[in-house]
Formats: sequence, C-alpha cells, structure tokens
Amino acid sequence: MSATLLKEILDYNQKFVENREYEKYETTKFPKKRMVILTCMDTRLLELLPKAMNVSNGDVKLVKNAGALVSHPFGSVMRSILIAVYELQAEEVMVVAHYDCGMSGLKAEPVIENMKKRGITEETIDTLTYSGIDIKKWLHGFDNVSESVEHSVSIIKNHPLMPKGVPVHGLVIDPKTGKLDLIVDGSHA
Repeated sequence: MSATLLKEILDYNQKFVENREYEKYETTKFPKKRMVILTCMDTRLLELLPKAMNVSNGDVKLVKNAGALVSHPFGSVMRSILIAVYELQAEEVMVVAHYDCGMSGLKAEPVIENMKKRGITEETIDTLTYSGIDIKKWLHGFDNVSESVEHSVSIIKNHPLMPKGVPVHGLVIDPKTGKLDLIVDGSHA
C-alpha cells in the first residue's frame, strides 16, 4: 500500500469515527443467520455476494481466500470454519466460489517467475522444495470451479472434527449478475 493510499484511508477513518458512522454497523460476534460462508477474495464479490445472498453486517461469518478453497484440512480456513461452528453459533456452512476466478486454470510456474522478478531467489525456492514443500502444488489453482466447490464441501463435511448433521452447501456465483448456481445441497446429505 502506498503511503498516499494509507494516508487517505487513515484520514477517512478519522472522520468515520468522529462522525460515529460505525453505529449503523453495531452487532454482536454471533451471526444472526447462524451461518459461516467461505468465499473468494475476488474484488467483484465484496458487495455483490452479500447483496445477492441477502446478508448484511452481523448476519454471517465470512471467510475469504483465493478461490474459496479448503486446500488443507488442518489449515487456517478449516480452523476458522470449526471455530465458527463450535464457538460462534454457526449451524450451517456454505462454500461460494465464482465463475471467471483467478484460481481457475492457475499454473504455479508463472507465479514463481513473478516471485523471482520481485526478488525471491532460486535458492529460496530450492530450500522450500528440499524442506518438503511442493510449492508448485501449493500454488496450483483448479481446473473446474464446480469440482473445486465439491472438493471443498467434501473436506469440510468429512472433517474428523466437524460435528455430524451440520449442513455444508456448495454454490457458484456469477460475478457479473450475482446469480447463484447450486452445486451441493448439504441439507440432503
């Protein structure tokens, strides 16, 4: 973030607080609709997804990452979902990916080349590889968004720490129109 953008944000924030604009967003840490949503960090979904799903501040727990992926059953995404279920009163889980995702068809090689252009050395890449980290697999995206959603739903639903009976749904949203396509109806699983 540039110093100019940071200053702009801090100046705006000062006025936001002084004008008590936060009051219209006051809520509790517990989701009113008792749901946790895993979705993509795509900029097009920032406002579109909540509007398309009729959720507002305080309604749901929202977890975002690149591709709405659960890439590791004991990573931070799965931990966040489990905490939402066990400690924050979420009773359902929803995975919402989207069409035209940057993770769709993403190959690791161009990402690694961009890393090198920005100062990451071949030695660093080699050290990670020798340490047992398959960086190419770690950076690889997915080929089919529906299959990716099914995979993440399966990891969540079958996780050894997920209580039985928690519905885990999977959807794909159109980032242009907000239309939701149902991939997995977790209420019938």
